[in-house]
Amino acid sequence: MFSKILIANRGESACRIIRTARRLGLATVAVYSEADAEALHVRQADEAVAIGPAPSAESYLAIDNILRAVEETGAQAVHPGYGFLAENPEFARSLTAAGVAFIGPGPDAIAAMGDKIAAKRLAREAGVDTIPGHDQAIGSAKEAVEVARGIGYPVMLKPVAGGGGKGLRMARTDKEAADGFRAAASEAKSSFADDRVFIEKYIDRPRHIEIQVLADRHGNVIHLGERECSIQRRHQKIIEEAPSPFLDDKMRAAMGRQAVAMAKAVNYVSAGTVEFIVDRRRNFYFLEMNTRLQVEHPVTELITGLDLVEQMIRIAAGEPLAVSEKAVKRQGWAIEVRVYAEDPARNFLPSAGRLAHYREPEMDEGVRLDTGVGEGSEISIYYDPMIAKLVTHGATREQAVARMAAALDGFYIRGVSHNMGFLAAVMANPRFRAGDLSTDFIAEEFPDGFSGADLAADDPGLLVAVAAVVHRRRIEREAGISGQLAGHRAAAAADWVVVANGARHPVAVAPYAAGYEVIVDGRTRSVESGWAPGEALFRGSVDGRSVCVQVDRAGTGYRLFHAGTAAEVQVLTPRAAELAARMPARKPPNASRHLLSPMPGLLVSLAVEVGQEVRAGEALAVVEAMKMENVLHAERDGKVVSIQAVPGDSLAVDQAILELD
Repeated sequence: MFSKILIANRGESACRIIRTARRLGLATVAVYSEADAEALHVRQADEAVAIGPAPSAESYLAIDNILRAVEETGAQAVHPGYGFLAENPEFARSLTAAGVAFIGPGPDAIAAMGDKIAAKRLAREAGVDTIPGHDQAIGSAKEAVEVARGIGYPVMLKPVAGGGGKGLRMARTDKEAADGFRAAASEAKSSFADDRVFIEKYIDRPRHIEIQVLADRHGNVIHLGERECSIQRRHQKIIEEAPSPFLDDKMRAAMGRQAVAMAKAVNYVSAGTVEFIVDRRRNFYFLEMNTRLQVEHPVTELITGLDLVEQMIRIAAGEPLAVSEKAVKRQGWAIEVRVYAEDPARNFLPSAGRLAHYREPEMDEGVRLDTGVGEGSEISIYYDPMIAKLVTHGATREQAVARMAAALDGFYIRGVSHNMGFLAAVMANPRFRAGDLSTDFIAEEFPDGFSGADLAADDPGLLVAVAAVVHRRRIEREAGISGQLAGHRAAAAADWVVVANGARHPVAVAPYAAGYEVIVDGRTRSVESGWAPGEALFRGSVDGRSVCVQVDRAGTGYRLFHAGTAAEVQVLTPRAAELAARMPARKPPNASRHLLSPMPGLLVSLAVEVGQEVRAGEALAVVEAMKMENVLHAERDGKVVSIQAVPGDSLAVDQAILELD
């Protein structure tokens, strides 16, 4: 066994590996860029080495810099985590040449599976079912159209190298095929330094199901069952679970056999994942093999009791697998959600900034949190915007979902936009609860996007009742400070109107021994809580049901968050509510003349110049942030009258790039 390992990664990935290494008694070395000098993984490791500037190409992707850190610290092995160099065969070869163990598969297996075209050929040779498509790199937009027509629309354009949803484009028409080829090639080159693109048939309403495999250097290859990862945005997973609600034992065994066959075909060693696309008729097709630890590995750990990072370390040290496939016992259900700094209301565009407030949910039974940040941490434009992975485990899927919903309500983050309201809305979605999943789930269930403005359909009065009690508590506190309790009590006893997201609800609040009775729209509710003004979380019960509601002051009102709902609330007297209803709505400023950056990022290129006529839908600029390229298009016809940013500029969200007449 090793005595010291270096983690060639950052953030949550590095912290996760450090946790297992510490349990095994191994010393750890962290590496960090200038942007991560104060990061959590740096503080948790036994040693830390600076490896370059903030851009990942000059730090976390710089092989020579990491090799110097290995030599400087005397680390005997390197774990690459996921992302960055985790699937770079040259990195694995460089470590081997330096006499340092790579905690992962051999470079030949990485190279074979990193080339998606070569991987499909190997899969077919191994008897693994593959998606129909064109197994050659596409050379031009014109060829992309010809090949797409031959396969039959819809099709998927995919980068030959890389993964994680980068560079994927779906096309249903010739124009989308041509435009998708150019966009896919550009993003693939930016993300993987390889602009090759190929085309496959698009599987309608597919489910994304993957099989976890383990293989040692002694010829043992096993699978640990499946994970379903069908809930995705921009072809990137955000919710995963194990097992899949779709598979039965027969299908699970068949997919497991093909996954093991794939691993054996490339002489695989370490933990790996064979990903499949599954159609509605239960046909499954090989998608790709990820030759690394997966982001979603915790759900497999929770249902099997195995530590996959430990297994990788022991395999790299030459130990045989200590468990057989038959001995693996899968118990219960696990669900993982990825908490991202992004704005679901703006098509999940990433957010950057400092975590001004960060309070983790209570670590109750069946709740796990993997993170690499804390209060005050910076979410940088240079890296993936994931804040944490929240994972729950239960005896049944229903229990795991319920625990997840409760944990999301108690996870308090301010300072950046985040997706927890959306994740909570998915947990409450009837189709999700029924296990009716596909990679089209978000587009189908949220066709107009997500706002979080609708009160929960199962109990629309809950937040109204909580708002009334919050307001009553604030009045009582102010009365106690001012010494005018009697007068304030009289005011508190009067009828109110709670205006929540524009809807008016008559309420009345009266205290009793354990809490308050709140009459909402004619229905009496019982609310009990020890909440005090200034606390971020309102924990208590409504009609005997445990609730956790996030509470922020918003001017003279409140902003409440619960179960995917974000409610802007005013608690007013009936007369004040009447007058407020007569106030004219403020019109938003007209921004149609300006092209605005939808997120903080780097202006990569401009496709127009001053005086140029543009048509609606024409590409104007490319903004890159957090490993994602966004092509910005003209929303209307016009002429460019001024340019207010140039390529290379760092942009703030909603910063003007150019102006049209």
